[in-house]
Amino acid sequence: MSGAMPAGHAPVAFGKIAVLLVNLGTPDDPGPGAVKRYLREFLSDPRVVEIPQLLWQPILRGIILNTRPKKSSHAYRQVWMADGSPLAVHSRDAAHRLQAAWGDAVTVDWAMRYGSPGIAARLAALKDSGHDRILVAPLYPQYCAATTATVMDEVGRALAGMRWQPAIRMLPAYHDDPGYIEVLRARTERQIAALPFVPDRILASFHGMPQRTLELGDPYHCQCLKTARLLGEALGREVLVSFQSRFGRAKWLEPATDKVLEALPGKGVTSLAVLTPGFSADCVETLEEVALRGKESFLGSGGRNFAFLPCLNADADAIRFYQALLGRELAGWTEGLPRQDG
Repeated sequence: MSGAMPAGHAPVAFGKIAVLLVNLGTPDDPGPGAVKRYLREFLSDPRVVEIPQLLWQPILRGIILNTRPKKSSHAYRQVWMADGSPLAVHSRDAAHRLQAAWGDAVTVDWAMRYGSPGIAARLAALKDSGHDRILVAPLYPQYCAATTATVMDEVGRALAGMRWQPAIRMLPAYHDDPGYIEVLRARTERQIAALPFVPDRILASFHGMPQRTLELGDPYHCQCLKTARLLGEALGREVLVSFQSRFGRAKWLEPATDKVLEALPGKGVTSLAVLTPGFSADCVETLEEVALRGKESFLGSGGRNFAFLPCLNADADAIRFYQALLGRELAGWTEGLPRQDG
């Protein structure tokens, strides 16, 4: 009996494996219009703002989207790169470099949860080009409903519209993965050794979340503390923890990064290094909020030396780590993936 498709059968492609890297999102350009479109999508997600939509949408559309885009646009303009937003540039570069490391064994693509390229569009493109096994990799080291879960939600919505769905795996949180702690340790030591000063303290600033998320059982806060503790143990020195990017009037996780930066000089800490191990790639929150405004706040409060330590981005050590981490999650789909030299 022939293995040929019967007459009239829809054309199909299958048999390929893919990894889809996912980061939070970014506007298409730093202008107020693009920022407004991005914020409308981002802040309309009930995972991000856990207020009933009937109450929240009038506030969002009547106040926030008429005031915040201009301020956020200014922040984006300060860090925008020649090829786009830092988050998009680093995410794209990481995908391209992972693709080069793996060759033809695995296709590596990237998407944003909010903005473009969107998750649904990239999943559809991968499926249509024959990728019927896809590892979706949210690049959030710590799990949070407002980040990781929203990726899973969007993947589910995309799959709901497919007749023939690909097999999907999701990368779990890797906040305490030995490889992640090791790459953080090595980079932190290397970055600090290159500074013209010795920092009195090291501060890890994580993205903030409402205190209510902790009370509802979200593991994010605990996982942030564990990442910092394990990093401190690997470095042989304490790593302080703070939470940035507060929004609205609700109580957020504490201590707040801006308050910590203002208070440290008064406690005798005049030389400080800050890293952001909750972010896989530098973005407006790390580059504008911490590296620029955070530095200004610390020095303005009496500090003398401030250093921002960049995220993993698409650096060589990051690619080696991601290849090992993702290769482990691909086990059973493909074996003996080539490893990057160096």
